[in-house]
Amino acid sequence: MTVGSLAKPIELVPGAQGLAAPERRVSFAYLGPIEWDNMGKITYGLWIHLAPGNEWQFDDIKAPGGVTLSLDTGSAALSLMEAPPKLAHGPYQPVASWGQTAYFNLDLDLLRRMAASDKIELDLKADGSVVRFAAPQNAGALLLQYLHARGY
Repeated sequence: MTVGSLAKPIELVPGAQGLAAPERRVSFAYLGPIEWDNMGKITYGLWIHLAPGNEWQFDDIKAPGGVTLSLDTGSAALSLMEAPPKLAHGPYQPVASWGQTAYFNLDLDLLRRMAASDKIELDLKADGSVVRFAAPQNAGALLLQYLHARGY
């Protein structure tokens, strides 16, 4: 099996709720696309890692509706991948040992929408509300390069 991933995951920072108090911006989220090619059978996934600080108590990202992806074209609830392929080590390494990591289903259409989007955000539930994490401006370009490297 061959695996295609970014050299390193995309780091997302808390959005507006963290801007008023910069000292509170200690939680980060990360995402990275993965392509598994098992003898021509291609499967995609989205790796998400939450490295929480102590400013919020986050819900389980694996819970139904625990993570929502927001793009220029609207929001998409992500569904947990039942059984990602087992490898000696994952395509991305968690940043925080105490963090949460999950693999979500991804298809080529959604990956293309992500690459074409100026806005890539993750909404994660915490303390009875939603914390929005935003990707940097170049995230779409990184995903577009990833798609080109995969032959799309």
